[in-house]
Amino acid sequence: MSSTSKRSKRPSKRPKRKTRIALDRLILPGGGEVEIRVRRSPRARRILLHVGSVAGDVELVLPRWASRAEGMSFAKSKTRWIERRLGQVLTPIEFSHGTPLSVLGKALRIDFREGGRGSTARNGSALIVTGNEIHLPRRVKTWLRAEAAREIAERVAAKARSIGRRERRIVIRDPRTRWGSCSPEGNLSFSWRLLLAPERVLDYVVAHEVAHLVHLHHGKRFWQLVDRLCDDAASARAWLRLNGGELHRYG
Repeated sequence: MSSTSKRSKRPSKRPKRKTRIALDRLILPGGGEVEIRVRRSPRARRILLHVGSVAGDVELVLPRWASRAEGMSFAKSKTRWIERRLGQVLTPIEFSHGTPLSVLGKALRIDFREGGRGSTARNGSALIVTGNEIHLPRRVKTWLRAEAAREIAERVAAKARSIGRRERRIVIRDPRTRWGSCSPEGNLSFSWRLLLAPERVLDYVVAHEVAHLVHLHHGKRFWQLVDRLCDDAASARAWLRLNGGELHRYG
């Protein structure tokens, strides 16, 4: 997902407003029209404009101090940027019979077999899914999340133990902008889509978040610890910058 923003001086505090979601439309330079989702966020510090890298959804986020008119004026000033980003939207890849996957760098193909009670199991290079075809996408996603949870939990435990730390809770999610996070309490969160990346990439993200159990910042000591916990962190970061968006195409 790509975004742009506009900073502004914050005026004196105003009464809190409820979060509102509305729709508006913009005419693009090429003559096309795009629908914009307008949302007010009490956490936002500036006007934000997001363009989804897969679905192509456009969202305008307004802080408390900004009026809707100010937000739309900003969006209108960015119509060329919006049009350019929409031209780069990736085609979604559905989970269906024959869909090829790459799980930690190893090729896997979805093999649907109608009938049976409904199950998902890996057999060599095939991910065999049985039951009713209408449930195939959900079963594949459930299997991927479970595999990601298992892989990540094992790596977190080993890396945390090696530095004398212990995680409190591990959650597997599907965030739009982060691959992992660590709360001040030591709770860790990861994207299940990391399972679709090369193994070294998942290992790096785990190392990154485990390192935050010691250093809740991105200073020199933090990066030194990351390098201790995984091999070739720079290569993994570069892969995510170049190819991370592709992972959001699946499912």
